[in-house]
Amino acid sequence: MNQQNRIQWALLSLRLGVFIVMGVWTLDKFINPGHAAKIFEKFYSLPGIEHAALYAMGGLQALLVLAFVAGFKKRISYGAILLMHTVSTLSSWKAYLDMNMLFFAAWPMLAACFTLYILRDLDTKYTLDPL
Repeated sequence: MNQQNRIQWALLSLRLGVFIVMGVWTLDKFINPGHAAKIFEKFYSLPGIEHAALYAMGGLQALLVLAFVAGFKKRISYGAILLMHTVSTLSSWKAYLDMNMLFFAAWPMLAACFTLYILRDLDTKYTLDPL
């Protein structure tokens, strides 16, 4: 396997890994909107978000996450995923101060999002936008 092929497989594995996490966050808005509302209140200081609003956000997020995993409009979809996860990671700053170890997993994922964004032109394995 040549170097370019190894890079493509490595980037695909990062894309699929990030997709799994973002996909679960998206599903949470539909399956358990009460939980999603509590997250928005606790970490983003946005209390009282209605379930209908969460469903709408979930729908938009689902489109974005699907575009991301498909490698469609990579500059936009990868950039939006990077931005979303950056905000999520930084909004959890109190959990880091409390040494909540589960929250520290956000940092390697943020690195994966960043890597995918800056190497998006090399991420061509199973994408809709190969170049």
